[in-house]
Amino acid sequence: STPALIVPFLEYVHEQRLDMSWMELLITSSDSCSVADYRTLQERFGSLFRIINAYGVTEAAIDSSFYDEELAKLPQTGHVPIGKAWLNAKFYIVDAHLNPVPVGVLGELVIGGVGVARGYLNRPELTEEKFVDSPFAAGERLYRTGDLGRWMEDGNVDFIGRIDNQAKIRGYRIETGEIESQLLRVEGVREAVVLVRSDANGQKALCAYYTPDTGAELAVNDLRSALAQELPGYMIPSYFVELERLPLTPNGKIDRKALPAPEGEAGSGTEYVAPRNELE
Repeated sequence: STPALIVPFLEYVHEQRLDMSWMELLITSSDSCSVADYRTLQERFGSLFRIINAYGVTEAAIDSSFYDEELAKLPQTGHVPIGKAWLNAKFYIVDAHLNPVPVGVLGELVIGGVGVARGYLNRPELTEEKFVDSPFAAGERLYRTGDLGRWMEDGNVDFIGRIDNQAKIRGYRIETGEIESQLLRVEGVREAVVLVRSDANGQKALCAYYTPDTGAELAVNDLRSALAQELPGYMIPSYFVELERLPLTPNGKIDRKALPAPEGEAGSGTEYVAPRNELE
């Protein structure tokens, strides 16, 4: 099940003291899972049944990797890693020319192995674009997922988001998934989504939507300050919108199109500093 659906459901089960002895395995998949949600599941139900976080796409036999580490090895904040590839699958993280990227560098996640499909039915152009010959092994075919990820030092993969969510604002190419990942590292933030929206003047601006942990009080200036310690200024959202919960699609994924337009004026969160001289 998707994390956005399973976490509130199991919290209800916990509150109602319902019997969960019948369950042996729970797999969260189909969307990114926050560390806060994963910790909630592990701390409340980890002694009752096994919980793993999986990743995959339909074009490569659904799930291709899983994360099943001890709770102590879980990152403190951010997204839960998607782990390592199954034995019959292969993961590569590459640049636009299918060259492998170093550990810690963002790239496109491509999948190889026996689970890769033959292509799309009656869609030869799309098949040619997404299913490519592997430069790493003769006769191997790869599927280009369109997802961004990076290798972690322990060999797990950190899933960041869709390449489609890249944006270009004032000449800077921005990975909104990277901003979301940093926002989730802020103490008290439970969920986060970052979008590019156009203001009344047609100018593009970053808008961050977030939900707080129970009892957490988050000030916008504190969020901006926390992000500014890790990100360049052009990646700091102009708008911050706090929501009780993020809207979901019928499939249980975050519905980005249903997120409300921000109110008020865009702000940088910093005081205006006058130029020191005529040149400035």
